[in-house]
Amino acid sequence: MNRRRWLALAVRMIRLHRDPYFQGAGTQLAFYLVMSIVPLTVLLVQMCALFAITPELIGQLAEDYLSPQAVTAVKSAIRHVQVSGSSGAFSIATVVFTLWGASKVQYCIVGICNYARSGRVRIKGFVLERMWAVLNVVLLLGMILASLVALVYGKVILDMFGLFMDRILHLPFEFNDIWYLIRWPIAIAVYVIVISYIYFASPVDKPRFRQVLPGSVVAAVAMMVASFGYSVYVTTFANFDAVYGSLASFVALLFWFYLLGTIFVGGILFNMAWEDTKHIR
Repeated sequence: MNRRRWLALAVRMIRLHRDPYFQGAGTQLAFYLVMSIVPLTVLLVQMCALFAITPELIGQLAEDYLSPQAVTAVKSAIRHVQVSGSSGAFSIATVVFTLWGASKVQYCIVGICNYARSGRVRIKGFVLERMWAVLNVVLLLGMILASLVALVYGKVILDMFGLFMDRILHLPFEFNDIWYLIRWPIAIAVYVIVISYIYFASPVDKPRFRQVLPGSVVAAVAMMVASFGYSVYVTTFANFDAVYGSLASFVALLFWFYLLGTIFVGGILFNMAWEDTKHIR
């Protein structure tokens, strides 16, 4: 892509961002992420129990692969689940209400994606679009669960593969060396896949998958960079405790959610600008 298109792309994104709706969209997402984090964790813990993945193991995996802010959010939600006793058997009514609460952030995303593609927040009405948001939450939780199962049991599978390579083929195979090389490319790939699915599935007027891929890649990389940069800032420069006292961890988490929400919306705008400037050579 030439310099002329990059310039046109930047100008188009700036113009799109001037829309008051998009300027407040990151704040909306941050608020609904806070509202959804506990019910999402409740559902995830219940699903993980089917594969003997404990809440403690989920917390350990979070420490290994997520930013400090994400670890704080996950562990806080897990503590709430354990204290409230939500790790027991669910009734159908409880599952329905928990899914409804967990779908708040996805319902907000549906509205943002609808507005980006059609200029209208609601196209098929509250009930149908909220049910679509619930379905998307179930599918996203399934994707997260699959990733956790792969992380937990992937080492066992690779160890068996290494044993086969060593005993049968007489070839060296070191899991730790291989995993060290591929863990971050895999993490970026998971980010891209999840964000691409959300961009593709959320709007009522479905785009083509290739139309959402550029913004997904940009948003995934930007989220990882922003999370790392914010972690460095919080641990090195910021002193939230002095200003916010006991609310310091919540404020730090909320601002991180705001960063993620703003980047997520930026990925949507990037896809729109990419399509609008594709004729420029």
